[in-house]
Amino acid sequence: MISAEVNERLTRVGPGTPGGRVLRQYWQPIALVDELDAKRPVRAVRALGQDFVLFRDEAGRLGLLDRDCPHRNADLAFGRLEDGGLRCPFHGWLFDVQGQCLDTPAEPEGSTLCTRIRQRSYPVEIRSGIVFAFLGEGAAPPFPALDCFTAPDTHVFAFKGLISCNWLQALEVGIDPAHASFLHRFFEDGDAAQSYGKQFRATSDGSDLPMTYVLREYARPRIEVENTDYGLRVTALRTINDATTHVRVTNLVFPQAFVIPMSAEMTITQWHMPVDDTHTYWVAIFTSFAKPVDKAQMRAQRLESYSLPDYLPKLGRHNDYGFDPDEQATATYTGMGEDINVHDQWAVESQGAIQDRTRENLASSDKAIAANRRLLLRAMAAMEEGRPPALMQDAEATRRIIGPATIDTMAPTAEWESRWRDAVARRRGAAPWAPPALAAE
Repeated sequence: MISAEVNERLTRVGPGTPGGRVLRQYWQPIALVDELDAKRPVRAVRALGQDFVLFRDEAGRLGLLDRDCPHRNADLAFGRLEDGGLRCPFHGWLFDVQGQCLDTPAEPEGSTLCTRIRQRSYPVEIRSGIVFAFLGEGAAPPFPALDCFTAPDTHVFAFKGLISCNWLQALEVGIDPAHASFLHRFFEDGDAAQSYGKQFRATSDGSDLPMTYVLREYARPRIEVENTDYGLRVTALRTINDATTHVRVTNLVFPQAFVIPMSAEMTITQWHMPVDDTHTYWVAIFTSFAKPVDKAQMRAQRLESYSLPDYLPKLGRHNDYGFDPDEQATATYTGMGEDINVHDQWAVESQGAIQDRTRENLASSDKAIAANRRLLLRAMAAMEEGRPPALMQDAEATRRIIGPATIDTMAPTAEWESRWRDAVARRRGAAPWAPPALAAE
């Protein structure tokens, strides 16, 4: 349980808030590249409680500008792509991707007004199908060499979906290893041949037991949390018998991503990008090791649950998340279908738009959640003292961060600490693109 003041501090992301200042020191996944694959590549973007316009100019360059025209604040998301930039339809003011005003055509001949006008622009980078933006002050930090950024385009797939709640509770479900045994419980194990692209439906590394069975039958994991150069490593240990332990290693990449295993072949790196204080996009990169990703199948699976162009969930509070009491009695623990994202969406949205943590009672299984909150509060305090957040702000150290290692595997109980690393090394060894070792190990 925490105070209302601390809860406010942890959750608010607008300009000038302690949390907003921290998040603005890190690259934010503001859009999918797919969102600009249109005849008119212009998208309104809302992130961290601010409004922007993202566009690709005629030369293919990307720009991210404040959304309100600096003339009289009309909406640049309705602008015209022409003459080397984005032109406001109100009075024709034209801006390039750097925010420089190129033309003020309604002004008198010879006017130099446009030389004195600049719309604020923000650095943008494309990584693995996602447009990332740096929304803070000063120089942008380097990107860590995470697997999802290192793998070639053939081995990654990006997608996203909207959640109607605060970003922190959306993140916290992903660093909670205990919930999967309940929220994502299936009463029957599916056909492994039909598990591609689906979380918790395949078998673990080194085992013929499907993850659905492991989670369902071994619901009391021992959880260990370690501080790392990138955030936290979270290990959930489920004792299968005296000789064998199931090891699930997941990671928090500070401040708002987690890296988890999807199957023996694929991992998920998922950010939780605050639209504002009460709406969040999960933005994920699915990374495959030995085999290229079947992007068509992955996309088709996810479009069964999300609608374009805004990636809105088809199930939600408006239709009780598809809840079926007969299904809850016989097939799934939630009665909300097989899509893991729907389960998570219900869990975090049902906590309220911003969870009231003054009413919660953390348990021993919530070690990672408590540890992450401490990291956030320390980062906020550092910024208030004029220092950068500690994690991934040093360029040289950040470039050495690779991985991070994540796995579901069976291991001899006495050797689990070395065996899960062996499983990670074996999988990486089969990947034509992966570095042979993890700098953090």
